[in-house]
Amino acid sequence: MLSPTDPSPSKSLLSLPAPSPSKSKSLSPSPSPSPRPPPPPPPGPQKHNTPVSLNQIVISKQAVNSENRAPKTPNNHTKTSVKQPILLQTEPRRTNPLIWFGAVVCLVFSLLLIFFGIATLIIFLVVKPRTPVFDTPNARLNTIYFDSPEYFNGDFAFLANFSNPNRKLDVRFEYVDIELYFADRLISTQTLQPFTQRPGEIRLEAVHLISSLVYLPQNHAVELRTQVQSNRVNYNIRGTFKVRATLGMIHVTFWLHSRCQLQMTGPPTGILVARNCRTKR
Repeated sequence: MLSPTDPSPSKSLLSLPAPSPSKSKSLSPSPSPSPRPPPPPPPGPQKHNTPVSLNQIVISKQAVNSENRAPKTPNNHTKTSVKQPILLQTEPRRTNPLIWFGAVVCLVFSLLLIFFGIATLIIFLVVKPRTPVFDTPNARLNTIYFDSPEYFNGDFAFLANFSNPNRKLDVRFEYVDIELYFADRLISTQTLQPFTQRPGEIRLEAVHLISSLVYLPQNHAVELRTQVQSNRVNYNIRGTFKVRATLGMIHVTFWLHSRCQLQMTGPPTGILVARNCRTKR
C-alpha cells in the first residue's frame, strides 16, 4: 500500500535506484532457478591403435629426441680446446739425430751389399771358377796278412793326382788328409804337406799307406780273406782338403771331399783294375 504523502508510483519508481542483484536475491522469497549445465561435447573420433614393430618404435623415439634437442650455444672455451690439439699436430717436430745416424748407416750398408753382390756376380761370370779334382791313376797292393784272426797288416801305395782346372785362379791346398778304408773300416791314414797350384797345373803325389795290427771284426776279416783268394780286393780312399782360391787380392776358402772306389788284384803284385773317383764341396 502507498501512503498519500508518497509521490506517484511512476515518479517513485523513477527516482529509486535499481536494486542490486544481491539485494534482489535476498528480498526474493524463493531462490531463482539455477542455470542449466551446458550440453556435453560430441564424442570425438576414436583413435585406432595400429600395431607397430619394435624397430619402428625405437627409430621414431630417436628421431623425436634428435628433433627436440636444442642446438648447443657456441662456447669459446670448447672452441679453443678443440682447436688446440689440431695446432699441436701441425707443428713440425725435429727428428732425433740418432734416427738420422741409423738411417745413414743402413743406407751405406745396403749400398755395400749391392756393390759386393754385383762384383761377385761379375767375377763369377768372368772367371767361371771350377772345383779342383782329386784322382788315383795308379795303385799297388803289396801285402795283406793276418797275425791273428782279427788283426790285419797291409802295405798299399797309390799315386794321387791333384789338378786345378781353373784358367785364372791360383789354388792352394792348405790341409790334405787321406784315409784308406775296407768295408767302411779305417785301416790307414796319412797327411800331406800343403802345396800351391797355378791355373791349369797338375800335381802328382806318391802316397804310401801301411796298416800294422789293425783290428778288424770277424766278419770283415773273413770277407778280406775271401777277396784275396778271389784275386779282387776292394778298397776305398777318402780325402779331405781345405782349399783357398786366389784372384789378385781376393781369396775364397772352402772344403773339398773326395771319394775313390778302387778294385785291386791280390798281393803281392796287386795292380789297379778299376776306379771311380768324385770330388765335391
